[in-house]
Amino acid sequence: MRAIGLGSVLLAFSISSPQSSGILESTRQPGVDEQSQTKAADTPQSPDAPSGKPQASPARPQSPKEEAWQTLEAACAGSKVAERESATFALGLLRNDAKARKLAERALSDAKAEVRSAGAAALGEMGSRRSIPKLRKALDDKDPSVALAAAHALHRMHDKSSYEVFYEVPTKQRKGGKGLLSSQMSTLSDPKKVAQLGLEAGIGFIPFARLGWRAVREVRKDDSSPVRAASALALAEDPDPATTKVLADQAGDNSWIVRAAALEALAKRGDPSALDTVKLYILDEKDVVRYTAAAATLRLLATKEARLSANSKDQLTMEK
Repeated sequence: MRAIGLGSVLLAFSISSPQSSGILESTRQPGVDEQSQTKAADTPQSPDAPSGKPQASPARPQSPKEEAWQTLEAACAGSKVAERESATFALGLLRNDAKARKLAERALSDAKAEVRSAGAAALGEMGSRRSIPKLRKALDDKDPSVALAAAHALHRMHDKSSYEVFYEVPTKQRKGGKGLLSSQMSTLSDPKKVAQLGLEAGIGFIPFARLGWRAVREVRKDDSSPVRAASALALAEDPDPATTKVLADQAGDNSWIVRAAALEALAKRGDPSALDTVKLYILDEKDVVRYTAAAATLRLLATKEARLSANSKDQLTMEK
């Protein structure tokens, strides 16, 4: 999600938590259940069974698309709040995808505010105008972080209802005389809480990045990862084809914040040549990176399929 420079935002926080470790070196191929295959092969055939009846075939390995969707869907429906939040944020990479939109909309009803905020942010990044009614409803969420995330998503889609929340921040009153977030005014009046909610100077909303608050909490004041992450995101729009290789290299950074940013940038560049690199990180040890890689894989696969279809049509036209 586009935001005020990620580097400048994250560097504003002074957090002492240590960084997470780098990517797993695992080369495991997902999707093949060797135990179930062995069991099927060792099970003797019933004496009553027809002699020509074939044995059960081994489980088919998952395709990259199936693996990516399974990764995202399992996390979005999981019991861990942080994983639901991270996977939901990652859905924002998938524009014009009904399944991703429905998952993000479902997150708006999650019991946890951070997941509801992630759902609103993802819908805004998708530019999902079909979700505007649900986002308007989220403006009245009891948690101000959710209301602000919904307001920003609506603002991205030029929906004027977003101004109701932005108006309330400095005036403490909803535009048009609607209800106040009065029970949350202590939160909006506390500068530290305001910063955590993504506000600058009390009125300028800083979009909820897909990296989530965990990035903010884990970055130290002397950490250079926000600068590297911001650089990776900026390179998403660099027209130089060689930049894809640079971002692929950054995807192997020791900092999970940089890995996630590089994968997001590769997805937005739309260069299918990065698919082999992106798919590797579905096995990353950091959940944020895994879910970003899964969403990036789906986006690049869709780009590749669209280009192949367009080339086939062009070839048929030329042959005629």
